Amino acid sequence: MKRFKSAGQVQRFLSIHDPIANLFHLWRHQLAAAGYRTARGAAFETWTQVTYTARVA
Repeated sequence: MKRFKSAGQVQRFLSIHDPIANLFHLWRHQLAAAGYRTARGAAFETWTQVTYTARVA
């Protein structure tokens, strides 16, 4: 529980961490470079839609 003030704070963080982390977790060794870039771009586009933020290039 480093850097967390309470068990509740840890639970709130972990409850949302996995769905978000899985969005960006790609197996680099299983994809060609072009496929990796495409999948990564799609993940960032999804993230942008979810958070309603503009992506800064």
